[in-house]
Parts: sequence; C-alpha cells; structure tokens
Amino acid sequence: MANIAFIGLGNMGGPMAANLVKAGHKVAGFDLVEASRDAAKAAGVAVAARTEEAVKGADAVITMLPAGKHVLSVWKEIIPALGETKLLIDCSTIDVESARYAHGQAALAKLPSVDAPVSGGTGGAKNATLTFMCGGDDAAFAAAKPILEAMGKKIVHCGAAGAGQAAKICNNMILGISMIGVCEAFTLGEKLGLSHQALFDVASTSSGQCWSLTSYCPVPGPVPTSPANDEYKPGFAAALMLKDLRLSQEAAKATGASTPLGAHAESIYDAFEKAGQGGVDFSGIIHALRMAGKK
Repeated sequence: MANIAFIGLGNMGGPMAANLVKAGHKVAGFDLVEASRDAAKAAGVAVAARTEEAVKGADAVITMLPAGKHVLSVWKEIIPALGETKLLIDCSTIDVESARYAHGQAALAKLPSVDAPVSGGTGGAKNATLTFMCGGDDAAFAAAKPILEAMGKKIVHCGAAGAGQAAKICNNMILGISMIGVCEAFTLGEKLGLSHQALFDVASTSSGQCWSLTSYCPVPGPVPTSPANDEYKPGFAAALMLKDLRLSQEAAKATGASTPLGAHAESIYDAFEKAGQGGVDFSGIIHALRMAGKK
C-alpha cells in the first residue's frame, strides 16, 4: 500500500480520498475549506495544516482542484518538496494547455505525472465507480493505475500528456448536448400528451437511446436514481457542466474545430447559470426549456 497525499477534499476529492483509505492506503490530505477537512478526517484521512505538510513522505500526490491556475499553483508549491520518482496525478478537469504545462514542470523535476480527469459525478466518487481518462507516458500510467483502481471501475489510457483532459472535454461536450436533446424531447412529449414513462419506454430501446436518457433521465419516475427524483439536487451541477462546455469551446477555437452544437449548449447553460440555477443538477436544464416554451 502507498503513502498518498490528496490535495482538494471537496465534493469529489473527499469521497475519493476516503476510498483510498478503504483500500488500505495511508492518506494525508489538505483543503482550504474547514468542513471538507472535517469530513475527510472523519473518513480516516490524516488532515494536514498546509499543503507542504500533506505531501511530506508521500509516494504519490493527487490533486482535485477547480481550475488550471489552481493546479499549476499547487504543483509549483509542492514539486520542490518532492524527491525524484514521486508520482503526480491530477484528477481535476482543466484546460489541455495547463495540463501539458503541468506535465512539463513535473518532467523538469524528473517526476512522473498523469492527468486523470474523471467521469461519474459525486455518486461515482462515493461508490468508487468513476471512469478515469488518463494522459501521460506508459510508465507513469502504469504507476498510477493501481491507485486509480481504488477509486474507479474503468481506467483508460488516452495518450500522451493532456490526452486525458482532451477526452474529458470531448466526452462532456457530448453529454451537455445530449442532455439538452433529451430534455427537449420530454418537453415536446409533454405538449403532445405523452406520458414520461411511455416516451422513456420507447426511446430507451430505440434509436434515441443514450446515457442522458437511460442513466440520468431528466424527469421523475423512469430512472429512480436520477436527480430528477430528488428535486434535482446535483450529482453534477449545471455550473460544472458550463465549465466543461466552456473548456470545449476554448479548445475548439484554439484548434479550429467546428462545434456549433457545443457552442449552443454552452449558451443555454450560461443563461441557466445567470438565472441563478448553477447549483441545480445539469439535468434541471429541462426547467429552462419548459419556461422558454411558455413565452
């Protein structure tokens, strides 16, 4: 078992660190938020007073932070405190450019590194069923995989540095677009007098089938575990979907890729957040579509 430092113990990082403890790893952690530190401590994480203290003696360091600037700041702080061969894993969802720069800084210090953003939301973090999309060289991925397996059910090596972030951005652009499409279908079905169950029973076994429908249905009833059955409390908040869609559009502009549906999805979630709904689950976008239909 390894000595692991975990920086960022929030809604995702906290349960992930707890699963490492359950797997038998010795975990030290740090977070700026007191409530997150307290929850991690209750789960068996040795909470440190500061970042440098958490990484002392660690075989591997995992970061789970809001944005690229935070990852780069933390890595800049901790890299000098780590000896060679210590493994750096970033599970945040950040822009590809920042991810590649972070890999470069690690390489200068002769530290193997992996960008490993996740899919699966808070439920996946709690249940250790996350999917990890990994970027980095073969040796770094091989070292990271046993650690990631304690927190997820599928670990995919997507390619070189930054490839994990690229896969995450593309995947979540699909997710954002498909959720809007599913919500549009249910709002239209409502206008046409279709019951939610009837539409689900047809679409879930026909050409309209997709994850947004069968695993995360945006109306109560057909999928009992979806947030729609719990007043749209977030498994994956709309604000986070907007963040990922913005990352996809930044990448599209940088590479010259045409993503008109991705751009439109970003604008829809942007309006939803500006209406004060950023803390609602992203499937709650159905409310915005219903309201738009009443105008």
